[in-house]
Amino acid sequence: MNEREFQKKYINLRILKSIQDYLKEDGKMPKAVYPINVPYELVYQISKTEGVKKCDELIHHIFRIGLTAWSEKLYNEAFGSQKDLEEFIELVKKRNKR
Repeated sequence: MNEREFQKKYINLRILKSIQDYLKEDGKMPKAVYPINVPYELVYQISKTEGVKKCDELIHHIFRIGLTAWSEKLYNEAFGSQKDLEEFIELVKKRNKR
C-alpha cells in the first residue's frame, strides 16, 4: 500500500470512528452546526402540531438515520470487511510505534 492509499484509508478510519462516537453518545459529543435543507412544510407542520422541540428531535433522528447509512457505505468502500479493517488498524499501530 502506498502512502496516498494509506492516508486515504486513515482519513476514512477517523471519519468512521467519529461517526461511531457521535452515534454512541447520542449526539452529546462536541459537534459543528451547519445549515441543512429541510422541506419547509415538514418544519412548519411538525412545529405547528408537535412543537419546535419535537421538530428538532425529528430532524436529528432523520440525520442520524442518514449518517448511519452513509457510514456503512463508506466502511464498505474503504475496508470491505472486518478482517481488512483489523489489518489496517494493525498497520496504523505499527506505523505509530516508529
